Amino acid sequence: QVQLVESGGGLVQPGGSLRLSCVASRFIFAIYAMGWYRQAPGKQRELVATITQGSTTKYLDSVKGRFTISRDNAKKTVYLQMNSLKPDDTAVYYCNGGLKTDATEFDWGQGTQVTVSS
Repeated sequence: QVQLVESGGGLVQPGGSLRLSCVASRFIFAIYAMGWYRQAPGKQRELVATITQGSTTKYLDSVKGRFTISRDNAKKTVYLQMNSLKPDDTAVYYCNGGLKTDATEFDWGQGTQVTVSS
C-alpha cells in the first residue's frame, strides 16, 4: 500500500520560514508528478505547488516567490520550502501525486500542521 508521510510543520511567526518534507513509499516515486496541498479550517483543500517528473514547477499565485517545491528521487521525498510566511498560510499541508500533473492518485496522509501567528 502506498504511503505518504508529511513532516516539518510547526508554529512560526509571520515572516518566518519552514521546510516541509513528504516521504513516499511503496511506489516508483520518480515516474510520478508530486504536489503540495493545504486545507485551512472551514475551507476546501487547495493545490499549492506541483513538480513534474522532469522537475518543472508551478505555484498558487499567492505563494509565488515565497514557496519552493523540490524533489529528491533517490530519497523518494518531495519538499516545500516556505519563506516569508503569512497568517493566511496557516493550514494542514498534505502531499499527493499522480502520473499526470495535479492528479491525486494516492490516499491522503495525516498532513502536517503549519500555524503562522505572532
